[in-house]
Amino acid sequence: MRLRVEFTTEPFDLDEAPAHALVARDVIEGAPLDAVDVGPFGNTAEGDIDAVLTAVDAMLRQSLEAGATRVSLQVNVIGEPGEPRKPGEADK
Repeated sequence: MRLRVEFTTEPFDLDEAPAHALVARDVIEGAPLDAVDVGPFGNTAEGDIDAVLTAVDAMLRQSLEAGATRVSLQVNVIGEPGEPRKPGEADK
């Protein structure tokens, strides 16, 4: 199964990225995921179920330890193994 995760960490700081946001970014960028998109107001990544769930677990633990007071996340099933999502393809 392939998943897409979308998440944000809080509290926000518009002047500079807080430590918890940097930690979350590093965890997700370092994981074996596809189509990672990290931004100031939200982050998304896609990948195999095991890779996504492992990365989400690490991201939650490490960003909370780094000072996050809230993490909002959404996980969607986007396909079966071996079916990479094509650009512009609608959610399944």
